[in-house]
Amino acid sequence: MATAIQEPSLKSLMKTPFRRLWFAQLVSVFGDFLALFGVISLITFRMHGNPVQITTVMLAFMLPMAIVSPPAGVFVDRWNVKRLMIASDLIRALLVLALAMPFVTNVFHISLIFAALSAVSSFFAPAQSVALRQLVAPQQLMAANAMMSQAMYAVRILSPAAAAALVSWMSEKACFYADSVSFAFSACMLATLALNRPLGEKKEHSLRALTSDFLAGNKFIFTHSGLAFVFIAMAASMLVMSAFTPLISIYVRDSLLAGPAFYGIVSSMIGVGLIAGTLLLTRWTSNLPRQNIVLFGLLGLGVGAALLGSFSFKWMAAVSTFTIGFAIAFVIVPAQTMTQQETPRDMVGRVSSSFMSLIALSQAMGMLFSGYLASLRGLRPLFVACAGVLALMSGVGYLVLRGRTPDAPAMA
Repeated sequence: MATAIQEPSLKSLMKTPFRRLWFAQLVSVFGDFLALFGVISLITFRMHGNPVQITTVMLAFMLPMAIVSPPAGVFVDRWNVKRLMIASDLIRALLVLALAMPFVTNVFHISLIFAALSAVSSFFAPAQSVALRQLVAPQQLMAANAMMSQAMYAVRILSPAAAAALVSWMSEKACFYADSVSFAFSACMLATLALNRPLGEKKEHSLRALTSDFLAGNKFIFTHSGLAFVFIAMAASMLVMSAFTPLISIYVRDSLLAGPAFYGIVSSMIGVGLIAGTLLLTRWTSNLPRQNIVLFGLLGLGVGAALLGSFSFKWMAAVSTFTIGFAIAFVIVPAQTMTQQETPRDMVGRVSSSFMSLIALSQAMGMLFSGYLASLRGLRPLFVACAGVLALMSGVGYLVLRGRTPDAPAMA
């Protein structure tokens, strides 16, 4: 019966206010990918930058999010989330617009703007998680998170062509203008939502009270066996993804003896796999505990990494990256859903922000150490080693969580 109930929920979601939140994210994320393409194009072809400079800009976005997100969650749990999201979008619209200004002349300036964007996004992401929980019924959260992920990765596949066309016909500035407009559009869509979260009893705003709230949120995460595991699983997944992404181009060149065209195909298969995974997730796993789905995802991610490291056939490279994307869906979506369902209402901002912080930190570490480890061990042995670690994590997670009864959704 659970499966029969789940099917219409996917369609009914788009008849609710959730549709506006989803559409706002779709347009905003599309603009983000346009801007990111524009920045990389600007540094590479206009400024004649090197890989270190591009990595510097990426880290300038990831590291502030890792640092700012945890304390930001404390304020998200206290403030009006609708106003917070609208303000975040409008501020980011101005920051992205600054990328097109004449005073932005070097990588340092771009990095400063990206760091500011990251800090503001650290407030938006957990606020969006709170809003999603208000707009969507508990039994539809898995479907809602799947649809949000589908939107992001569909845009990830389609946006490079649109961005390349904008840069070719106009310039990189056109990408920045488009992203600024997308943030303004998102703010307008969010303004139409009715988000009236009850704030409960009035809280102190002293440093001591804020620190107490921060510690309470982290204590909840790490004393909740299921959430603690999915946080670790999510960190491992993002670490592997961020380590693989910059190395796949080298793998395609040196191991497959192929060029940029095939690299584009292999890279896009990750997004295709993730979309396929999210489409099938709610149909296949409606009766399974969330933590078990994450275990399957980790194991599948290990299989994809093992295939990539064990074979040097072009078709197998495409299959392996598709498998990696497919498996990532089985980690990301249930992890987000479990975070929303099993967290008390007044802690959603803190728990979600810690989730975002861990993802950003894992991505930064993957980017920092992947090149060094690859030069030390070689690409294919590194991929196989990652597969072994992921399989081990899946096995240990099964032993730790075996027999655990999922907590009742904390929707009150």
